[in-house]
Amino acid sequence: MTQSSESELVLILDFGSQVTQLIARRVREAGVYSEIVPFNQAEAALDRLEPKAIILSGGPASVHEAGTPRAPDRVFELGVPVLGICYGQMVLVDQLGGEVEAASKREFGRAEVEIKDDCPLFAGVWETGQSDQVWMSHGDRVIRMPDGFRVVGISDNAPYAAIADDARKFYGLMFHPEVVHTPRGARLIENFVRNVAGCHGEWTMAAFRETEVAKIRAQVGKGRVICGLSGGVDSAVAAVLIHEAVGDQLTCIFVDHGLMRANEADEVVSLFRGHYNIPLVHVDASERFLTGLEGEGEPEAKRKIIGKLFIDVFEDEAGKLGGAEFLAQGTLYPDVIESVSFTGGPSVTIKSHHNVGGLPERMNLKLVEPLRELFKDEVRVLGRELGLPEAFVARHPFPGPGLAIRTPGAITRDKLDILRQADVIYLDEIRKAGLYDEIWQAFAVLLPVQTVGVMGDARTYEFVCALRAVTSTDGMTADYYDFSHDFLGRTATRIINEVRGINRVVYDITSKPPGTIEWE
Repeated sequence: MTQSSESELVLILDFGSQVTQLIARRVREAGVYSEIVPFNQAEAALDRLEPKAIILSGGPASVHEAGTPRAPDRVFELGVPVLGICYGQMVLVDQLGGEVEAASKREFGRAEVEIKDDCPLFAGVWETGQSDQVWMSHGDRVIRMPDGFRVVGISDNAPYAAIADDARKFYGLMFHPEVVHTPRGARLIENFVRNVAGCHGEWTMAAFRETEVAKIRAQVGKGRVICGLSGGVDSAVAAVLIHEAVGDQLTCIFVDHGLMRANEADEVVSLFRGHYNIPLVHVDASERFLTGLEGEGEPEAKRKIIGKLFIDVFEDEAGKLGGAEFLAQGTLYPDVIESVSFTGGPSVTIKSHHNVGGLPERMNLKLVEPLRELFKDEVRVLGRELGLPEAFVARHPFPGPGLAIRTPGAITRDKLDILRQADVIYLDEIRKAGLYDEIWQAFAVLLPVQTVGVMGDARTYEFVCALRAVTSTDGMTADYYDFSHDFLGRTATRIINEVRGINRVVYDITSKPPGTIEWE
């Protein structure tokens, strides 16, 4: 990735925190372009980028242990503002001559921080003498600050919860301002990039669209591009953006694996052939996929089968087209970040839940990935900018393996039909209640459990359906949606009455804590 066409850029050095992406999101929400790079690629990033400010992320290591990650000394010599968060604060302190030690009492979760002194970082956000909730996640603490620093915030367990060197515009926070559990955190990051670093905040989706169209045209030239449509928002937005750039040089291939939600295949075909008139190859490979999955109940095995079959079908169809030089993909920024396994964190394992396989190198196609700088919500904004229908843009996320992972155990056509019917009713009731846009993701799961019930005068032995709905502001943390009993009762009654094969409905109230990457 090269320097953004926008002149303002905030560079984020990632030390392995599971919420580093949220820092980038908060910066972009302030209208400033941000880029995340692993700490061990920072030197190369500084060679190609000219950041207006640098943020050091949190991470799982301890700076007082040998061999733990550090920032290049250049970071502190560039003359740009630096903000260290959690482990990033420890790095800042350690490399500038202070001291860090293991804390006698670890601090994870909510805490109260009091601002003790005026500071440009907190100006207009947090008044001196004021306390507020923050989110802590650390087992170390600062015990001696470097020369030039002063304490500006404290908590019960962190006497150096916020430190500042105003002359050099270096700041350190023990807490995480990027998570929603720190209510003033987003404003704090905005204050850092806009007021401390002096960024104007002019990064817009319209500017991104214009820049990417020019990039695509320059990359593709007169070449032909093929794009694999999944039915989801990401690949659809990528395809429409590329079509705007190169027109009929693009052909989309939609592999219908028979594992989609009700009517989705028809909607994809209608959108691309009818609304946008984009060349589209529609392959109904549902029988091939269902045959390949027959009798397989192990989740990871199912994903691998789907991935291999998808590659085989896509490669066959691409071969029939002939002459394509480029492959378009809806890769997002989280995909780029999570593909880097330098931290040894959990994201690589979790990502397999959505990734169903990569296309083989033997296809010898150059990648076109116009969304690789964007987060999911930014893709939705771009989709609206491009004129995609709102019902399509606002659709809840759907995994690559589709209903295969919402049907635990072995898959059959009958089970998929039962699940689709239940899912349609569930989402219909959500829409009727005006709740669809309040919920990040809602779906039904057909559990591999059958129970005995009595319906009318007959005994039944049918499946249990689980309903799940979560709220989220960022897709990184989530909580279950608190439906009313009336809603759940009404929905369950409809499913049991209208879907033959289900005689019990349960609601899943599992939450997703801060730090986990995916939700499904």
